[in-house]
Amino acid sequence: MPSPVAPQPQGQPSPPLLDVISIGRSSVDLYGQQIGGRLEDMASFSKAVGGCPANIAIGTARLGLRSGLITRVGDEHMGRFIREQMCREGVALDGIHTDPARLTALVLLGVSDDSTFPLIFMRENCADAALDESDIDPAFVASAAAIVVTGTHFAMPHAAAAQRKAIRIARAHGRKIVFDIDYRPNLWGLAGHGAGEERYLRSETVTAHLQAIVPDCDLIVGTEEELHIAAGSEDTLDALAILRRLSPGALLVCKRGPMGCVVFPGAIPARLDDGVRGPGFPVEVYNVLGAGDAFMSGFLRGWLRGEALETTCAYANACGAFAVSRLLCSPESPTFAELQHFLAHGSPHRALRHDPVLNHLHHTTTRRAWSLPLHILSIDHGAHDLEPLALAAGADPARIPAFKRLAVAACERVARGREEGREEGRAGFGLFLDGALGRQALFDAQRKGLWLARQFPHGEAGAFADHPLEWPVGQVIKLIANARADARTTLAVRLPEIISVMAMARASRRETMIEALAAEGQSTAELLESLYQSGLMPDVWLVEPPGTLADAQAIDAVISRHDPACRGLIVIARNAASGPELARAAPMPRVIGFVGGRAIFGDALRGWLDGALDDDHAVDRMAERFGALSRAFDDGRS
Repeated sequence: MPSPVAPQPQGQPSPPLLDVISIGRSSVDLYGQQIGGRLEDMASFSKAVGGCPANIAIGTARLGLRSGLITRVGDEHMGRFIREQMCREGVALDGIHTDPARLTALVLLGVSDDSTFPLIFMRENCADAALDESDIDPAFVASAAAIVVTGTHFAMPHAAAAQRKAIRIARAHGRKIVFDIDYRPNLWGLAGHGAGEERYLRSETVTAHLQAIVPDCDLIVGTEEELHIAAGSEDTLDALAILRRLSPGALLVCKRGPMGCVVFPGAIPARLDDGVRGPGFPVEVYNVLGAGDAFMSGFLRGWLRGEALETTCAYANACGAFAVSRLLCSPESPTFAELQHFLAHGSPHRALRHDPVLNHLHHTTTRRAWSLPLHILSIDHGAHDLEPLALAAGADPARIPAFKRLAVAACERVARGREEGREEGRAGFGLFLDGALGRQALFDAQRKGLWLARQFPHGEAGAFADHPLEWPVGQVIKLIANARADARTTLAVRLPEIISVMAMARASRRETMIEALAAEGQSTAELLESLYQSGLMPDVWLVEPPGTLADAQAIDAVISRHDPACRGLIVIARNAASGPELARAAPMPRVIGFVGGRAIFGDALRGWLDGALDDDHAVDRMAERFGALSRAFDDGRS
């Protein structure tokens, strides 16, 4: 028996809080990173949120729509990953339900060649397949201007009932119904597990299911093959005519791959090309998986904001072009800033993934949020800096890693004090650590939710054993560009290594910081100018505090000219008496935080090594110093 639906509201429908809610599949996609091979031969995989509705939720959010998702995830790591990523993307979480009895769906995908994209859906009794009417909250559905239902979820009776309930609610509240036909034959039981790539198999049963949905829809979107299955005809014009009879008022959209799309707001013409079209974008096809979801995201951005159909088609075609030119699904969806830039300027690259301007724009508009300002304790010093202190105190250098763990405890203590006892994270507080002497300290800091930047082991023997690709993705890669005469390695020698690491970081979606130390007689602005000229565009710069406002303005001018999207500057506390200097620097242009190293831990380390301080008192002393500098910096900002 159908679930009851709230009665038709009296008068005009209330204004929606969300633009769109998509309903159905959510999975974790594992993409083979070796291009041109079989899935059997993949050696490594890249993880991303997947599933048509989940991809649309992320894609529309990136394009500026207020989006939500109704799905189920497992009560485990992959389910939490989907939920956390949706939160980072700004997707409303109200409709994401945790299923304690089932696992999150997984999908294995690969690129064998330009036209072969093997995939395996691992969906046996998975969480999202168990979606049912109890997951459909009438208030949440009614809060959106439109809902997106997807064809695949009509293959299961309980999931189909859930989507039909959502349609009834949306219709009762005057909302729009969008139907993404999203046909996967093997998810309808028409092909085996190994046939995930199969796009079309004729089935009267599937056609009957889909035709029962079409009359309720305001927008129907599909490829030519998907229109064929929905209409029960393998002639595209005939299929469109059938769908038009079933749904006289719906906007019909035919996706045609590299030829873009054709839209039919009214009667179906005699020729496919006589529909409304937007510009196509010829790009190199790298991976077609997820292109339809990006296309739908772009189309919804235009359609729900009342853009002309030609503009809406341009949005959709361009978003599809981005998707087919990149490897993954949801992570590759463009932001509205990317989309606008591409439509205005195009690209000199047919393979958009090789366009450095678009890649930088994508990176800076999709990176994780930081809680600002940042208060950082630096203890990433290596053996060459700290072991002589231990030997001078007659202490075993093997004790140094334990002291770094005490520094983490001191940082957490200050963070807790500044955040009124919050235990779920240490927003705005963090550390610089290394992966050698600081290995265990890194584990501690990661568990405590502290912000982390990790020292790249420049030129050290252990560099390959401490490679950034093995670091958690949220840890910022810290590099050193030291132009001073006393640098252990000259900047000219180190620069190629920095450029190489920066390229690796960008390819693996990691953020970078460069500590820029100017030579004698050289200003920080001049050094940054030369580093930008070398092609370096870090997410954040680490510099000495500008001496004057004019110095800060000169730095700001350099950054504004080369990379306006740079997060900003973190300034260095040079000694324990740096409070006034930090207070002066705090309100200067681009300054987003400070870091203190020996100024915070130096005395505590010496006292701890020679036995004058036990663990608790060493933590006390570091927390006192760190807290004082933090207060001075915050007072300067305010």
